[in-house]
Amino acid sequence: MNGRAKLPQGQSGVMLLEALIAILIFSLGILSLVALQATAIQLTGDAKYRTDATLLANRLIGQMWVSNDLTAFATGGDAYDAWLADVAGPEGLPGVVAASDGVTSTLPTVTVDAAGVVEITLFWRTPEMATDLAGHRHIIVSQIARNP
Repeated sequence: MNGRAKLPQGQSGVMLLEALIAILIFSLGILSLVALQATAIQLTGDAKYRTDATLLANRLIGQMWVSNDLTAFATGGDAYDAWLADVAGPEGLPGVVAASDGVTSTLPTVTVDAAGVVEITLFWRTPEMATDLAGHRHIIVSQIARNP
């Protein structure tokens, strides 16, 4: 015999198989990270829209506090129309539209009762949402009372 040990015939190709399995596991990990990143971006966008809705509603409540006529801020009033331009504008919420054929309205509503309780409901639709859905909704209720 010559001193060299022979490799067993059943072991050929094992290293290649291990490498392929390692590449598969690595690829699944990378795909999971990409999916996680996409979900994080979507959730960040949703949080931004909720924050914008809160800021728009709080701005309207602030205007109501300094106004003498709360009914002008109710849906259809002059002050409501001016505020609506901000809500539906480029700096406002996405997908705020009036109802039309096959499109559900996402215009905000503002109600004021005799006791000064104000309810502001904001709707918005992200670009991925269908136009027949009402979309997301944010409701703020506040009491505006004046000292005599």
